[in-house]
Amino acid sequence: MLSLRTSVAIVGAGPAGLMLSQLLANAGIGSCVLERSSREHVEGRVRAGVLEPGSVEALCAAGVGARLLRERQVHEGIELRFGGASHRIDFEALVGRSVSVYGQREVVRDLIAAREAAGCLERRELWFDAPALGIEGIEGERPEVSFSSGGETGRVQADWVVGCDGFHGVARRSLPSASQRVFERVYPFAWLGVLAQVAPSTRELIYAAHERGFALHSLRSPELSRFYLQVPVDEDLGAWSDERIWSELRTRLETVAGWKLASGPIIERGIAALRSFVVEPMRHGRLLLAGDAAHIVPATGAKGLNLALHDVGRLARGLIEWYGSGSSVQLDAYSDACLRRVWRAQHFSSWMTGLLHVEPEASAFDWRVQLAQLEYVAGSRAARTSIAENYVGWSDTEPAPTAA
Repeated sequence: MLSLRTSVAIVGAGPAGLMLSQLLANAGIGSCVLERSSREHVEGRVRAGVLEPGSVEALCAAGVGARLLRERQVHEGIELRFGGASHRIDFEALVGRSVSVYGQREVVRDLIAAREAAGCLERRELWFDAPALGIEGIEGERPEVSFSSGGETGRVQADWVVGCDGFHGVARRSLPSASQRVFERVYPFAWLGVLAQVAPSTRELIYAAHERGFALHSLRSPELSRFYLQVPVDEDLGAWSDERIWSELRTRLETVAGWKLASGPIIERGIAALRSFVVEPMRHGRLLLAGDAAHIVPATGAKGLNLALHDVGRLARGLIEWYGSGSSVQLDAYSDACLRRVWRAQHFSSWMTGLLHVEPEASAFDWRVQLAQLEYVAGSRAARTSIAENYVGWSDTEPAPTAA
């Protein structure tokens, strides 16, 4: 049996787990990251791509922002499209800040490259194809994570265990059921997402409300575009040919005179349910949760990745304080501090989802009321400012840990 000892055992090598490992390494604190999937799978996953200014600052402070600053697309607003008209939410004019479009896949690649350059693969501090099997001893001072790798089993003993392994991971399931409260809503529709090898037909994201359902035109690079279509929650992906996808995207997006959608080869597709989920608290004993292991928001508000980075920024500060002075003040405040931001994001994401999607049982009256709400948002500076404030994120008065 493999036997390892580290300061912080991290379950999951998504952006949260990798960023936490990077921040701890910058402060001279050891960690061991266990990831159930292969490196190729982790680096290839297509996920969110909108970064708040605070997330960009955090990645740069951690020493992994050079390529981000070179390749990102800075967006100063978004477009709401409905009723045959286009309405721009100008972030810079309304709140003086912008967002960056830079795929989560690229964030993960940058973090893995940084950890690899630091020698963590050779020192066996970052494991791929190594699923965590269980977490024990979280109420004591030496919790352990059991895992498998290459046909062998192993155990990692640590001072702290951090679960960054997502909604279906082992970390949250290791919390005593009596100690947690779960809040959840599963939406009655899903998103059909496609990645297409075609230059974007827009310079900023288009959020389209249409009586046939929501559509989103996003961007990944000058050569790649990302699209989403609202579909029934039980939709069959096999029923969506390339021709049908492009036809439906044109129907929902080509509602403004003179605007045309460019099409191209679809290289990835999938259907994802929309869910709002929060578990409270985000800590029990020596086990702490971060990112999707603790909370999920509908992608409409572009908050999931940003919440994860915020979580581990706070968590890193708490662990640095604990190892530096023995104080647990920040670790004790971790869950409550993060949850305040999580619930703000839940409200915004849920509100945006309701504003733009069509409920399966919606009547003609419901649709007209929805259009009236959209018209109010488009015509009210106060409403547009509220969207801008929430979309670009909320400032955090505490500075992120910086690279040594």
